Amino acid sequence: MKKYLTYIIAIVTLFAAFVGVFNFFPRSEYSELERRELTKRPAFSFRALTSGEYTKAVSSWYSDTEPFRDLFMTISMEVRKARELNLRGTDNHVTFIAAEQDPELTLSEPSEDIVAPVNPILPKDSVAPSTPVPDPNPDLDERAKITNNGIFIVGKTPEVRAMMAYLGKGGGKNYAAVVNLYKETFPDVNIFCMIIPTAVEYYCPPRAKTATFPETATIDTLYAHLRPDVLPVPLWQVMASHADEPIYLRTDHHWSPLGAFYAAQQFCRVAGVHVPQLSEFEQHVTHRFVGSMYGFSQDISVKHSPEDFVYYTPLGVTYNTTYIVYDVDSLYQVVGEHRPYQGEFFHHFRDGDSRAYCTFMGGDTKIAKVQTSTRNGRRVLILKDSFGNALPGYLFGSFEEVHVVDGRYFTKNMVDYVSQNAITDIVFANNVFKAYAGGRQYRRFLTQQGTRTYTPRVTAPAPQPDTLSVASSGTVFVQDSLRVSANDTLRADSHDTLTVKNNKLNME
Repeated sequence: MKKYLTYIIAIVTLFAAFVGVFNFFPRSEYSELERRELTKRPAFSFRALTSGEYTKAVSSWYSDTEPFRDLFMTISMEVRKARELNLRGTDNHVTFIAAEQDPELTLSEPSEDIVAPVNPILPKDSVAPSTPVPDPNPDLDERAKITNNGIFIVGKTPEVRAMMAYLGKGGGKNYAAVVNLYKETFPDVNIFCMIIPTAVEYYCPPRAKTATFPETATIDTLYAHLRPDVLPVPLWQVMASHADEPIYLRTDHHWSPLGAFYAAQQFCRVAGVHVPQLSEFEQHVTHRFVGSMYGFSQDISVKHSPEDFVYYTPLGVTYNTTYIVYDVDSLYQVVGEHRPYQGEFFHHFRDGDSRAYCTFMGGDTKIAKVQTSTRNGRRVLILKDSFGNALPGYLFGSFEEVHVVDGRYFTKNMVDYVSQNAITDIVFANNVFKAYAGGRQYRRFLTQQGTRTYTPRVTAPAPQPDTLSVASSGTVFVQDSLRVSANDTLRADSHDTLTVKNNKLNME
């Protein structure tokens, strides 16, 4: 009897402890693990009470904001670690689920037929799915697993890589139609289309490829349906050639700033402006970064595999950034807009901060306008998802102005915005998930707040791939031929070397 009494007292004490914690301790307001604001306590009203909305809202608030939420979730993940299943062979039937926490990564099936043409006409520099990709770690096959939320994880602690499988089969025609519409709307503006592959395209072990589809099917179909006067920015081969470098973050769904740098180089080549070199930037590091895939996968091995978040800030160019910040609700809908203000473009986060990808502009919910010391008459507008956040900082030495608009947060009329800011170049820079979804929001930008008539202020300079732009000191190696126009014309034959010292150009 005494033994049973001890058990009863222990259980009652434990229950009382939980009641005390969940009812009297401060409730959580933000989840670092899930990277989101938790549900706010609802305001009381008799109308809401009588309709039942108030009690429902209180229940949601109470269950979403328990004290020590992240701690309990971490403990739960540690316990679940023993239940991990390894992929063995290719007969596993696996369903991957796009992470609901990030709306831009949720596949939204377009209304059109999403099956790619049998023989699509591939654009110049397009890469077929059969093109081999350098394998940075051939041993990953034996260390692949699927978490309970469908996130694919390869490798072992402390070097695991978390990825999201791609479920799009073909698709891309709706997105191409939107890009083409921008060219029809802005005939005097250079329109570029950059589709960004994700990590699974390059780091998926062969034994797991049956659980994902090749992203090239969407990319090639999309590029094949662009107008001839829309310029594609092919990235597949560029990223493949650097796959043995840290071009994608291991613990986050984004690419790394280094991957974005190689993409920015490719864009500048196509646009015919100065192509940045890594030597023109200063390197910064946030250590012990664990990104969004920890919350998406709820897998403790991701937390135990932190990485360095390495980013680069431009040297030799001055710039200032003006922001218009939006307020958004829990459904990512814009509910308010702040007055323009000037702020920093780069935000350095402390070591271990999971928000390090917000280094660029501090996040997505804003319009950014960057005025630079570059003088070439080119003003670029980047229409992007969060992958595109890492691009603008590499373009300050290539454009007079860099404008950044997120596809989820823009309340102005795009026709007015392009005219008022004398935009000469527009680049669509979105990951393949976003492209598969169709880009309907970009179409809406053209007509929201009433239809406008576009009146170009300037004629955009045509891309000139052989234009020379160098800093006050540096070396340029001529691969083919070079023609530079200033007051005089400089011509250099193949393999000549141009050296710039103290603003004086010498040819060897």
